[in-house]
Amino acid sequence: MHPSIISNLPSPKTFEEVQFFNGNNYHKGIDWYMDFFPTPSNITSDFLFEKSANYFHSEEAPKRAASLVPKAKIITILIDPSDRAYSWYQHQRSHEDPAALRFNFYEVITTGHWAPSDLKALQRRCLVPGWYAVHIERWLTYFATSQLLIIDGQQLRSDPATVMDEVQKFLGVTPHYNYSEALTFDPQKGFWCQLLEGGKTKCLGKSKGRKYPPMDPESRTFLSNYYRDHNVELSKLLHRLGQPLPSWLRQELQKVR
Repeated sequence: MHPSIISNLPSPKTFEEVQFFNGNNYHKGIDWYMDFFPTPSNITSDFLFEKSANYFHSEEAPKRAASLVPKAKIITILIDPSDRAYSWYQHQRSHEDPAALRFNFYEVITTGHWAPSDLKALQRRCLVPGWYAVHIERWLTYFATSQLLIIDGQQLRSDPATVMDEVQKFLGVTPHYNYSEALTFDPQKGFWCQLLEGGKTKCLGKSKGRKYPPMDPESRTFLSNYYRDHNVELSKLLHRLGQPLPSWLRQELQKVR
């Protein structure tokens, strides 16, 4: 929505995301990558960006990104890692991943080393991205603290205008855009959406806000215990960085005491 913040063009092969820094697309080169971005109208004030659910926990992406765009601003959105794991499982089910269709969520997250390879791979993709402190430390190996903004995913969902004000300040983008006048809550979608002329709304695609059953209590308990030490390490890291604790993290830390 901001006239100076410009997204990449969608990739038809990777669910819209470019997936450049974390896989084999990287070897296609910078020209291939830049073809996904429109030419900015003002190279001194416009910001080009892309997003990916897979860069954050990638062991390769931070180093590759730093080599290509060393002055980049990195924004990461953190939700409760238990919810992230469940969301990924449901995402894989929606894309008919065989392991996600064969096994329920509790079976996926609790399976042992004897499990078939596809089940172990799904378990890793559900659990490992939630090691937030580990992944943030990896990014900070290549980028300065001042280049990193951590967003509370829960706040982004409930109060996006305030979060976007923080993003604008972090980027130093001008002019200031009033998101509180450009967003409205769509009760049918369950998200805040862009407000268009005539009171119409423009929301994210049908894959966003997908409805699925709530997580079962056994899985919730298992994941709360599984992520306990990771969440404690995240709180220490955020204190060190001078970044506020997300609301979900404060709630999880209450269980540790």
